[in-house]
Amino acid sequence: MATPTADYPVTLRVDFPDRDLDRVTTFFRPLTVIPIAIILALVSGPSSRSEASRYALESGGIVFLPTVLMLLLRGKYPRWWYDWNVALTGFGLRVTAYLALLRDEYPSTDDAQAVHLDVPYPEVTELNRGLPLVKWFLAVPHYVVLAVLSVAAVGCVILAWFAVLFTGRYPRGLFAFVEGVLRWGVRVLAYAFLLTTDRYPPFRLAA
Repeated sequence: MATPTADYPVTLRVDFPDRDLDRVTTFFRPLTVIPIAIILALVSGPSSRSEASRYALESGGIVFLPTVLMLLLRGKYPRWWYDWNVALTGFGLRVTAYLALLRDEYPSTDDAQAVHLDVPYPEVTELNRGLPLVKWFLAVPHYVVLAVLSVAAVGCVILAWFAVLFTGRYPRGLFAFVEGVLRWGVRVLAYAFLLTTDRYPPFRLAA
């Protein structure tokens, strides 16, 4: 398990909206997000177990188990699997940023917009072949911390909702915290499920 460093290879930055946000779409955000959330759910694949989960693993959502097997048996990470995983992750982050009121432009299915995700393609020869089998387990401490932080982030979004309605602005401190939780989460995702790095994610919100 690698030691966290300041220059973690997975980065996320959301442009702060230094302007008045749309109060009408902010008020109705839980409704306006529904169409794009449905599209995201469809391309992500079913999340339930049994037969549905087989399709989620093999044809929709993050290509996880096939990547584990390919790394373990062949020492390869097919580029198009990587492209799909990163593109889907970016799309999900844009929808999440929109729902969390960080931005008010409607999420694009392909353009990065104001959500800047960087997940470098791995040098596969530098990846440990067997580590993908246990990365999901090694990340358990992060799951616990992220569960707590996510609850706090929801509280911040609710406070920001009122702030935007009354002032038109997203408080910068709340914005930085919610952005930090998303950044933390995507680092853990890249380590445990995208499998693009063997470096253990740092326990921090900052970039």
